[in-house]
Amino acid sequence: MELIRRFAFARAGLLGNPSDGYHGKTISVNIRDFRAEAVLYEWDRLELVLSQEDQSKFRSIRELARDVRLHGYYGGVRLVKATIKKFVEYCDAQNVELHDRNFSIRYQSTIPRQVGLAGSSAIITAVLRCLMDFYGVEIPRCVQPSLILSVETDELGIAAGLQDRVIQVYEGLVYMDFAQDRMETIQAFACGVYEPLPLDLLPPLYLAYDPRIAEPTEVIHNDLRGRYRRGEPAVLQAMQRFAELAEAGRSALLARDGAEFSRLMDANFDLRRSILRLAPDHVQMVEKARGCGVSAKFAGSGGAIVGVCPDETTFDRLKQTMREIGCVVIRPGILPAQ
Repeated sequence: MELIRRFAFARAGLLGNPSDGYHGKTISVNIRDFRAEAVLYEWDRLELVLSQEDQSKFRSIRELARDVRLHGYYGGVRLVKATIKKFVEYCDAQNVELHDRNFSIRYQSTIPRQVGLAGSSAIITAVLRCLMDFYGVEIPRCVQPSLILSVETDELGIAAGLQDRVIQVYEGLVYMDFAQDRMETIQAFACGVYEPLPLDLLPPLYLAYDPRIAEPTEVIHNDLRGRYRRGEPAVLQAMQRFAELAEAGRSALLARDGAEFSRLMDANFDLRRSILRLAPDHVQMVEKARGCGVSAKFAGSGGAIVGVCPDETTFDRLKQTMREIGCVVIRPGILPAQ
């Protein structure tokens, strides 16, 4: 029996986010400490196996209510269904014939949920990789992030940008440019310019997260998209500035200027705070970390932070300080590019 097992890993946005959804620029890195896994094997009927994310038994009514707030009414299985549907539509549009064998597919994930580490897109990416292998379908790498994004935006109505999907497809460390004049339409999908960078350019990073204060991305982003579409000057200017920070960060990396890269990460968070209402617990994480003498910004939409921590003495102090507010702190492992 053919068994296909594919993975996709968590990510941390280092600079530029959340401008990826607004024609900006970003730098992002894959985190190998956490991953989503999909397993597919031939079966007599097409079957989606529910995982722990799709539970129907709870310890209390409060636990059920929290689960729905964080994961919705359909858990992660909706991501699998939507990915399969979009894959079929892609193949139809490209006149790709699919064989008629059925399969069973299941998924699991160790990525902390709703803390801004791209857990949902990782599940979609892992499932798509299984489908591509099972059906022998090759999708251009630059198209895959846009196809994955369409699963969330078109099928599930989730507001998102390309950054997470790009880094999970390309892996490693990637500088991304989504400027309107740089975007290219390939197979009916809008694709940006993606530049992998050597991992040894990165200064020493830390990652901290607290799953107890998780919130869905749409809560953190408020009405940012609506404000952007209405042309609110502060939002438009911020998106331009986010892009400039990412561009400056690329230059700092190439110059191996870790101190400048760290300063830019702080500036990224300060800019975000100037245009968005942020959860107090999430802001506290940043302020506590900065009190230890390290830079700090959201890794995604909140609940996890990332920054530069150049030495182990400071890292030990950071771990102790963040432990006091319930945060886990790690030196993230970076997955090399494919």
